[in-house]
Amino acid sequence: MRVYANPLATAAQVADWIAEGPVRAESVDGALQLSSAGGDDDHFTFWCPEEFGDRIRVSWEFSPVAEPGLAMLFFGAASSAGGSIFDDGVLPRDGAYPQYHSSDIRALHVSYFRRRWEGERAFHTCNLRKSPGFHLVTQGADPLPPAIDARGAFYQVELVKDGDDVRFGIDGLPLFSWHDDQSTGAPVGAGRIGFRQMSPLVARYRNLEVFSL
Repeated sequence: MRVYANPLATAAQVADWIAEGPVRAESVDGALQLSSAGGDDDHFTFWCPEEFGDRIRVSWEFSPVAEPGLAMLFFGAASSAGGSIFDDGVLPRDGAYPQYHSSDIRALHVSYFRRRWEGERAFHTCNLRKSPGFHLVTQGADPLPPAIDARGAFYQVELVKDGDDVRFGIDGLPLFSWHDDQSTGAPVGAGRIGFRQMSPLVARYRNLEVFSL
């Protein structure tokens, strides 16, 4: 059953999203274009206002526009104490990555367009990490082309979180699957999803959908 849908066609459709860091959100050719309003080291996270359960399928379309940079999705994000990431007492966040991976929130996060650093551009992977603790729990190949070769094309990205099991793919190509055996701490459950970008990436998103399993 579909529990959330957002075409991401206009900036007004993300007016209730929560920005952490200098997010520039613009409507370009019927898609949401995200970039940093700061400098090359001013990264950001952009949270969907809804909270979702432990068994969901998330899909969206992604198009890289300008590099370098990195794109990521947080999912299952909640306070380590079990509440919302926006509860009183949760430490403030402004887009700096350690505030997300080694602080007082728990989440899974998949980076699927890793072009920020030279080593990432030399060998393309999709990485799944579990927080708190910055645990790299699995990897898969990244089939996305550089922005210059994408030529404005959109790619269908799909993530499935089925309790302790995670699957990830792009354009119908399975890229990794992972089962949480809890060797890296308590499992990640229900929570929020959010797009993260590392500056100076410019990327477009459209047709975000979330389904309960």
